[in-house]
Amino acid sequence: MWKVRIITLLMAMVPVVELRAAIPYGVGFGLGIHEAFILAFIGNILPIPLIILFIRKLFIWLRTVSPWLNSFVSKMEAKAEKNKEMVMKYEFWGLVLLVAIPLPGTGAWTGALVAATMDMQIKRAMPAIVLGVLIAGVIVTILTYGVGALL
Repeated sequence: MWKVRIITLLMAMVPVVELRAAIPYGVGFGLGIHEAFILAFIGNILPIPLIILFIRKLFIWLRTVSPWLNSFVSKMEAKAEKNKEMVMKYEFWGLVLLVAIPLPGTGAWTGALVAATMDMQIKRAMPAIVLGVLIAGVIVTILTYGVGALL
């Protein structure tokens, strides 16, 4: 069972996959819904401070490594730019909403990327991202297992 716990935690750390897949995976392989939720939540949050603090420096370095990585960084920056308007308009709640909607192109990684490109301080970004991940986890759980799973 430890293997399932570790995979659930690690799966939630992966961009795009995040807790959208980690919660169903954990429960599907025998974890209780609450345990899967907690592991996925923790896994989804763990990389966020590093992204906020270091992604811009990493992007600068990646641009120098190869043309392909430069193109990749440009795409990631364009993705952040596309979502930046909502965060600028609604500030804290805009970032919460961006992270909370469990659809492709949203989530903790995208929220952290947007926060980093906006030079948002970690003490302002983290509470919004944590709340957004919590909401996304509840939504995924309800959509997958029904309201009774949360009780």
